[in-house]
Amino acid sequence: MQKRSFLAIDLGAESGRMVIGKVSSSGIKLSEIHRFPNKQIFFQAHLHWNILDLWEKIKQGLIKAAKQNEGDLISVGVDTWGVDFGLISRDGQILGHPYAYRDTRTEGMMEKAFRSVSKRKIYEQTGIQFLPFNSIYQLLYMVRNRDELLKVCDRLLFMPDIFNFLLTGEKYSEYTIATTSQLLNAYARKWDPVIFSGLNLPIDIMAPIIQPGEKIGKVSAGPGQETGLTGVQVVSVGSHDTASAVAAVPANTPNWAYLSSGTWSLLGVEVEEPVISDISLRYGFTNEGGIGGKIRLLRNIMGLWLLQKCRYQWNAEGDECSYDDLVTWAEAAKPFKCIVDPDHPSFLNPPDMPAAIRAYCQHSGQPEPCSKPEMVRCIFESLALKYRFILELIQSLTKKKIEVLHIVGGGSQNRLLSQFTADAARVIVKTGPTEATALGNIIVQGMASGFPADLEEGRGLIASSFPTETFFPEKKDEWNKAYQKYKKLFLS
Repeated sequence: MQKRSFLAIDLGAESGRMVIGKVSSSGIKLSEIHRFPNKQIFFQAHLHWNILDLWEKIKQGLIKAAKQNEGDLISVGVDTWGVDFGLISRDGQILGHPYAYRDTRTEGMMEKAFRSVSKRKIYEQTGIQFLPFNSIYQLLYMVRNRDELLKVCDRLLFMPDIFNFLLTGEKYSEYTIATTSQLLNAYARKWDPVIFSGLNLPIDIMAPIIQPGEKIGKVSAGPGQETGLTGVQVVSVGSHDTASAVAAVPANTPNWAYLSSGTWSLLGVEVEEPVISDISLRYGFTNEGGIGGKIRLLRNIMGLWLLQKCRYQWNAEGDECSYDDLVTWAEAAKPFKCIVDPDHPSFLNPPDMPAAIRAYCQHSGQPEPCSKPEMVRCIFESLALKYRFILELIQSLTKKKIEVLHIVGGGSQNRLLSQFTADAARVIVKTGPTEATALGNIIVQGMASGFPADLEEGRGLIASSFPTETFFPEKKDEWNKAYQKYKKLFLS
């Protein structure tokens, strides 16, 4: 079978990249053609995404793709982080500057929402984890503050939907990204009228929902002439980056879980129907849309964000260190000196992450980490123990015993954390591929054009094309003792 080329536009909260995937019956080959930073802008006391700069960077990558593929490119797909959105006018203008999810304006919005629609009712309708920056609270903030842009808005589009619109002129919301909003009914898979009417939100600005694998339209004349890609098909992929990452999990056993590891840790399983219960509500589980009609039952965990913020602080203080340095130092540090709950609110966006971790330890009656090695080891051990806690809850919710945990994404390269996770959770851990999000994006584009035929075949192609590494549980007694000691931190 002749190789066919697809372009994945993968935008993360820190950087963007564009990857060509050449797919054939013999496997998949990836080639990164463009990478660029994605920086939040602090403007008029708020954090925003620089949407125009991102669009320019994407067009630069499209030009490279056109030159390198000489007319062989079949389609393009876009994935990004969740919840954030922009507003589009009737004449196609982007209104204002899309806010970044770590902006503080939504503080207190959840509590205001619960006065009109109860927390339990919102969860029963949507099945989505309560996070202060969910789209529902961003939109509620705009309504309560009488944002003038809502008066001239035609459509609310989530971040990947905006770039699909800029490419094609079509205004749709892709299903997997729409589920992150906490505005979609988990069962009907449509915008939930109970939520919109109860909170007085404008349902008329919400775009029609399309599924992963649908063809949105072709690159329109404007961007096509600028880039040389006029007429190339744009496909609706799993446009929430985690949905694409999970699509690329090379699983070949029935009882597996996934961990998409990066700035956030997304730990969960695939299920056929939403899992909505008192336990899933209490412990913050979310039911996000997946590929092929699946539901991703998962828990968002504050992942390597803690390490990234520590490194940023240390570098700002003039003590620069690489991630490899940090991992090496942590390996030699004393185990289990202190443990934190990675999801504590104080870690969401503190001005000084090391100080926040030390304060947490002090308040919880533990010795503080006194050095960088101790700080990093504290982060890794805390994540591994939290992963066990969540995996135990998943097994309780699904009545299935997890035998293998697949770690994909950039964090899968952290061999120390992978071994810690196997030790703490007492499961076999398989890591890779690192490029899971781009691969999942490309696989869904391939499905839209007929090969692979389905997700199972796509995962088989990925498994045969990219190596994985296996970690077996070690030091079970030591880790179990630590878990029993610190588990109480995760129960609050």
